[in-house]
Amino acid sequence: MSDLEIGQRSTFSKTITESDVYLFAGLTADFNPIHVDREYAKTTQFGERIAHGFLVAALVQPCMSDLTTPGGVSLNYNFSMKEPVFLGDTITASAEVVEKRQDKPIVTLQIRCQKQNGSVCIDGTALIYMISEKRTP
Repeated sequence: MSDLEIGQRSTFSKTITESDVYLFAGLTADFNPIHVDREYAKTTQFGERIAHGFLVAALVQPCMSDLTTPGGVSLNYNFSMKEPVFLGDTITASAEVVEKRQDKPIVTLQIRCQKQNGSVCIDGTALIYMISEKRTP
């Protein structure tokens, strides 16, 4: 944890594909037609399929791992889904160290996902516990 600095940041970009959405639906058993049924999605306010919010939010994981591995374990996530992500959107996820607790090995990361046009679609924080070296019994 001592090597983490306030303001340290990592980013990751990915274009959301149809395969991503179907694989995520299969993994989570979330087959909401807004995600997987093109004809149904046309009848909604969005006019087309949207990606699962948690699929998009998961894109911050490579950033968080880049900053906190080895030894980082997630304690809490607090984020808002600000706008829909459509298949074909390119998302840039980021994580930035915004706080290091002095009393415990815990860091707070600002997490964010932005679309190719710069609009924010996910915004929030993650609390990460930094495990120290392996303890012997």
